[in-house]
Amino acid sequence: MAVAQLNAPLCASPPVPAVGIRHINLPHNERFVVVGNHLAQHDKLSLTAIGLCVHIQSLRAGTRISIKKLAERFPEGEDRISGALNELERYGYLRRTRVRLPSGHLITTTESFNNPPAMRAGAPRQAAPACAPVREAPPPPPPGVERPVAEPTAPEPVAPPPAPRQQLAAPARVPKPVPVPTGPVPAALLADLRRHDPRLLLSQRDIARLSPAVDAWLERGIAPDALRRTLTAALPAGQLHHPAGLLRHRLTELLPPPLPAAPPSPDPFQTCDACDLAFRAPEPGLCGGCAEAYAATAAA
Repeated sequence: MAVAQLNAPLCASPPVPAVGIRHINLPHNERFVVVGNHLAQHDKLSLTAIGLCVHIQSLRAGTRISIKKLAERFPEGEDRISGALNELERYGYLRRTRVRLPSGHLITTTESFNNPPAMRAGAPRQAAPACAPVREAPPPPPPGVERPVAEPTAPEPVAPPPAPRQQLAAPARVPKPVPVPTGPVPAALLADLRRHDPRLLLSQRDIARLSPAVDAWLERGIAPDALRRTLTAALPAGQLHHPAGLLRHRLTELLPPPLPAAPPSPDPFQTCDACDLAFRAPEPGLCGGCAEAYAATAAA
């Protein structure tokens, strides 16, 4: 019977996997955007808002990012996208401004901020520096061949910079302000929507933001009852996560055109002082026939 070998080597234990995330990072040479940890690790923004902010910062200037366009691009619905945009606006990553054009239409201008903490700290705005091209080192010479040494050259004379020309700054174009409601009708109309549907419960801040858009409808001759029916008709089923975004969309997209100018009203009927004939004129007096006869008699 063989004797057991007590000095046999033990089997190698399997490697213990690392706990937590492992980063496998490769450098980006093109098509990338820099995102700060203040956004990627924000403790109050939702994941939808963080992802949407990264997407917006990666877009070119001038790209349209309306709620409808974003809903066509991503599987999230308009309600979730509208809520995420409001989150970004609340924490300073986005700013939307309502501007009325000379034609009477309302548009929304959007500004994206990639570093709100630095702006709150008073740091000046700076344009992102352009990436300098990476120059590769020349290949080493073959064995036995020395690399040629470049001869030093005299520095070229540097011409003095030209004197700056005094230019007149062009006056900045001030956008036409959004009309401010002149009475309590817009605020009362928005606050009363919850009587028709409890899901349309708005805060005072939402009512203040939506009141100028309601005032634009009223300026175009829309009765408050007709506007209320437009805002409450055919609402989606289920819970409304962001009723203010839904109402803002309807107030913007369904805004009717201004009414054409009304035709002038005819002059009222007058009775001729001489023959009692009825005729139209802005003021009482003589009809056309009596006026001509009176003029001929006066001329004779």
